Amino acid sequence: MSAPQHTAAPSPEFDLIRRHFVRPMRAAALGPGDDCALVSPSPGHELAVTSDMLVAGTHFLPDTDPRRLGWKTLAVNLSDVAAMGATPRWVTLALSLPGLDHDWLAAFAAGFFDCADTFGVDLIGGDTTRGPLNLCVTAFGEVACGRAVRRGGAQAGDRIWVSGQPGRAALGLAELLGRLTLAPAARADCITALEQPQPRVALGAALKGLASAMIDVSDGLLADLGHIATASKVSAVVEDAALPWTALDAACSDRAAVRDALLAGGDDYELLFCAPPAADAALAALSARLGLALTRIGHIEAGQGVQLVDASGRSMPVARRGYDHFS
Repeated sequence: MSAPQHTAAPSPEFDLIRRHFVRPMRAAALGPGDDCALVSPSPGHELAVTSDMLVAGTHFLPDTDPRRLGWKTLAVNLSDVAAMGATPRWVTLALSLPGLDHDWLAAFAAGFFDCADTFGVDLIGGDTTRGPLNLCVTAFGEVACGRAVRRGGAQAGDRIWVSGQPGRAALGLAELLGRLTLAPAARADCITALEQPQPRVALGAALKGLASAMIDVSDGLLADLGHIATASKVSAVVEDAALPWTALDAACSDRAAVRDALLAGGDDYELLFCAPPAADAALAALSARLGLALTRIGHIEAGQGVQLVDASGRSMPVARRGYDHFS
């Protein structure tokens, strides 16, 4: 009698990957399913590589809509690539999951791939394990050799700019936590800014040759500007009156909360950059072309550190500059 033939059933882990995360590749020779992905950067280009981890209860609320969470998990990494002036190409995804919930995974994957399709990136691999909910992406972007915009290029005389409307995400989080009540017309917008941020990929790419230094606003405007000041060995001066207050004041009547959200809230993923005055006209044209506000908020001078000043140039006290995981 011949021995019975057995067909090995796919493991739940590999079935999870196949069902939710295997898609046709755009620009990779080999994606998920082997020991390594295979990609071929273009001649004359460098890879910009970044990793970011999102932990439940720290980076997002446990009941966040999984589709929005999928978008955000990828978007925050693409924002880092954009902050170098690079074009995102490939990403890997590592998931720690408390259990196997295919409905949750399907919604998460839909949001993740919505973002991937919007910005033209391939998911080329990663890992899954069981444990507390934890999401980690590594993103790879391409930029021409020597053209990446770094944090360390700001010079005295440069102007400081920020894109969009920083502060909305922090106000959205405060609303969800019950710390304040936003105006009804602003509530959905601020929560969307928190849960579904828009990485400024087109802006970052267009700022090559215009910006002298750049970073994305993840931990707080003043804290992240401090990274530019430190790397560039300069002093950054932020002018209180020049900051984009209007929309935030309309969203929330608590000016102290608005001030904290704008200066220290973070989670905006707007681009914060420096550029010489000669770039003003080009930046105005770029703002119009992208339909995206670019606000000049201060200037760079010799010295060190970051200070907030009033209309008379006097230094203003700042209660908090940003988020620090270990403070």
